[in-house]
Amino acid sequence: MLKPLSFLFLGKKVLHMDRNSYYGAESASITPLEDLYKRFSLPGAPPESMGKGRDWNVDLIPKFLMANGQLVRMLLITQVTRYLDFKVIEGSFVYKKGSIYKVPSTETEALASSLMGLFEKRRFRKFLVFVANFDENDPKTMEGVDPNKTTMRDVFKKFDLGQDVIDFTGHSLALYRTDEYLDLPCMDSLNRIKLYSESLARYGKSPYLYPLYGLGELPQGFARLSAIYGGTYMLNKPIEEIVMEDGKVVGVKSEGEIARCKQLICDPSYLMDRSTKVGQVIRVICIMSHPIKNTSDANSCQIIIPQNQVNRKHDIYVCMISYTHNVAAQGKYVAIVSTTVETENPEMEVKPAMDLLEPVEQKFVSISDQYAPTDMGAESQIFMSRTYDATTHFETTCDDIKDIYKRMTGTEFDFAEMDVGGSNLFCPKTKN
Repeated sequence: MLKPLSFLFLGKKVLHMDRNSYYGAESASITPLEDLYKRFSLPGAPPESMGKGRDWNVDLIPKFLMANGQLVRMLLITQVTRYLDFKVIEGSFVYKKGSIYKVPSTETEALASSLMGLFEKRRFRKFLVFVANFDENDPKTMEGVDPNKTTMRDVFKKFDLGQDVIDFTGHSLALYRTDEYLDLPCMDSLNRIKLYSESLARYGKSPYLYPLYGLGELPQGFARLSAIYGGTYMLNKPIEEIVMEDGKVVGVKSEGEIARCKQLICDPSYLMDRSTKVGQVIRVICIMSHPIKNTSDANSCQIIIPQNQVNRKHDIYVCMISYTHNVAAQGKYVAIVSTTVETENPEMEVKPAMDLLEPVEQKFVSISDQYAPTDMGAESQIFMSRTYDATTHFETTCDDIKDIYKRMTGTEFDFAEMDVGGSNLFCPKTKN
């Protein structure tokens, strides 16, 4: 499937062909609920307690949007937001020693948090003040930290932060999936924490947004806007052959016809011989009749279980939405658990997250292979994306989009250059 941001490539004619009958491919929102049961080969029909099948729009791959993040900026620049309404996710939580706590990301929250002791709160508050004031162009704000040399581990040591605080800062604020960042220069980490805080400041409850009616609305919004600018979307188009001449793509064959092209963007499923497996992700879609315990009865939230808390190499993610987002029947909640697979028993790996959700009425388990391109497109002019990772935000996906843009054009994606209308002055439409 062509990534939905592809028509950011200005001056290009875009033909989008999808073998599926619906928008979104592997990241689609499935409706009605009966189709979800069929997709996961569950016998019989959904019970009457699930309500009307058409009331459901269940995401296969859960993701939230950072309110001040890259995808929101892309949506605003392209004006796709005119077709979308968003709702603010009600809370962001972190797991510590079997319990969940609200993620503190401001000085006030840090002092009120039950996640830390009194002295730890004061040290963490000083750290947040340092991050908020940090400016790489102003040496006075650096307090002896060299953003290009000082590691994040040394920054944490500077503020005398304990392991539990390091865990939730690195994984719930900076949103790293592993601890590799600790021994890298701190610049990226500080910018990530700033992004979290700036996103939180936009709407207050959490830094995350979610589109009403599910993530399937995103590719549909791009399709509508693309059509206005002359782009063509074709669903239900089986791809028979990628046509090559002298090692370079010249077209795509479908139903006996060839659509000619100079460049091709696709996901790895269309060209498996030009990609390599890099891992697996387990996702468990859970239908419930209750909010998650200890979240103040939030109708939506994210929970991150840092790797160190459960003796793993990768974090476990939980994102929950509900009937208030028009994705479930009245009174129903959808929680999706995901992580990178590390063992031969993936379901046991997500047990700490599943225990937080009990009781679960129905679950749908999928284990997906992850692929990355081996052909970067320099010669073939085929530009493949990576498959979606286990994270519950779009920042890594947007990094992939920018990488494709650079490979296609030879230049970095520049938000300022694209944002000719000053769209960064506005926020997406949100509903209470």
